[in-house]
Amino acid sequence: MPLPSLYPIIDFSSFAAKPDPIAAIVSYAEELLQAGVTLIQLRDKSLGDPGQVNTTRRFLSCARELRRITLDKATLIINDRVDLCLAADADGVHLGQDDLSPEAARRIFDSISHPSQSLGVSTQRVPHPFASTQQRSTEIAGERVGEKLIGFSTHNLAQIREADALPVDYIAIGPVFATGSKANPDPVVGIEGVKQARQATSKPLVA
Repeated sequence: MPLPSLYPIIDFSSFAAKPDPIAAIVSYAEELLQAGVTLIQLRDKSLGDPGQVNTTRRFLSCARELRRITLDKATLIINDRVDLCLAADADGVHLGQDDLSPEAARRIFDSISHPSQSLGVSTQRVPHPFASTQQRSTEIAGERVGEKLIGFSTHNLAQIREADALPVDYIAIGPVFATGSKANPDPVVGIEGVKQARQATSKPLVA
């Protein structure tokens, strides 16, 4: 099963000025679900900033609220943080080039899902990684059950080729156009960059 056609990212900073940011995000996510969205990523690039107080606790509270309303309705992906993905019982994590490596993230997920097995990366995969939480939690003979998803950001063709060999479920390429959502964005790849990325990997690709 491929990625859904629309991959919304809810950025906490866009709601930070609201009287109740978490309530505003939940309300927005509910509108997305009503519109038919089946995957949502939650991110907060201010996590860990010295000037921000209790950002991790705030983000986790938000992630848990999103988990509550998306459960059995949509896949919930947490940006950057494997620990918060696990704490919120989200469906997966989206990692960047400077985050924990996909190999390390997969070992962590495997050690929790299959504690009696070695921490080595297994090649057995769920046939349809973007099925619902309920579907992924159903026993399938000989297959992994309830596995967390891993997405990985790339910004050029060389990174795409490297990511193709990593234990990730999908790859992101970008920025396609100029963006103001990041303080120091990578160079724009354009539509041509997306076309080249599509030719370089058979993994699900998000722009």
